[in-house]
Amino acid sequence: MSKHKEETQKAPGSTAAPSGPESTEQHALTQAQIEELKTQAAKAAEHWDRLLRATADFENFKKRAARERQDAIKFANESLMQKLIPVLDSFESAINALKGTGTENPESLLKGVTMIHQQLKSVLTESGLDEIEAQGKPFDPNLHEAVSQAESEQHPEGHVMQQLRRGYRLRERLLRPATVIVAKPPAKS
Repeated sequence: MSKHKEETQKAPGSTAAPSGPESTEQHALTQAQIEELKTQAAKAAEHWDRLLRATADFENFKKRAARERQDAIKFANESLMQKLIPVLDSFESAINALKGTGTENPESLLKGVTMIHQQLKSVLTESGLDEIEAQGKPFDPNLHEAVSQAESEQHPEGHVMQQLRRGYRLRERLLRPATVIVAKPPAKS
């Protein structure tokens, strides 16, 4: 081959691949860079997945904390209500006792105690306290506490025939079940 042909083959801008030790090092360096980029891309994808999970967990935490805060506000007066329920019981007992006494002016005393009782009940009702009406209703173990059963022809079986003590709820939460006597059918003789 002539010298001229060799020079035209090595002319600048030719697409022939360079040969020799330099080309192998450049190719190996490029492969190392590619592997490094792949490793970094895998790490970036892993970090992105972690970020998405952490963001979702944080959003769930914020929602749960907001719900718990709303429940805390909604039921903040629960212990106060539980302390005031016996006061209602005492008022009801006093009213019942006054109805049977023969004092000189029982109507005015009864009227005063009744007014206080109504005032206290309205304050508690405004705060979210609800009475559980049990008389004549079907027995519900979620709302009523049965202390006994009694035979009755007037009341259907499994219904409350007598309420001994009122039950109370604070919004949807039961504070105290109603104490009741449940009707059962009369014994056959």
